[in-house]
Amino acid sequence: MDFIINIHGKELDFIQACERNEKWAQKKLYEDHYSQMLSICMRYSNNKEDALDIMHDGFIKVLKNISKYQAGTSLKSWMKRIMVNTAIDFYRKRVRRRTEDLETAYDLQSFDPDVLSQISAQGILACLQELTPAYRSVFSLYVIEGYPHKEVAQMLGITESTSRSNLVKARMKLKNILAKKNIS
Repeated sequence: MDFIINIHGKELDFIQACERNEKWAQKKLYEDHYSQMLSICMRYSNNKEDALDIMHDGFIKVLKNISKYQAGTSLKSWMKRIMVNTAIDFYRKRVRRRTEDLETAYDLQSFDPDVLSQISAQGILACLQELTPAYRSVFSLYVIEGYPHKEVAQMLGITESTSRSNLVKARMKLKNILAKKNIS
């Protein structure tokens, strides 16, 4: 006896319920994705309060634009992209971007072993939050999210060389933060 489960139809029904502003569906969407989206937002914020602001703004955008989601694709990936873009928007509103010369960054480059592999995810997150928003955003987009410098530059409205420079400086600052915390 074979059973066929129409997951696409169930997802479509769920998305349509969100489009109709049915509270049960919106609540389920929020509760099911809360922790993953918060962890994404934490990578781009100075503290948990800012991360919560970013996440809530992101969920509002998700619910306003749920009709643009294409059923059958990854809902989590679609939401993640919205959260990252919301974090970038938040960053742009709060901080004037600082650009620095790439040649200066080459002097700061280090070839020492990766210190980050020696601490927990929470420890890394705490250290990331000590970086300036410019460095934190580039580091998160390039290292954690895996975007190339060209896309990072486009998303943040900076040049590719500034993206590279900020990444090198972010790594050096992280190394210094970890050294101050006696993690090496």
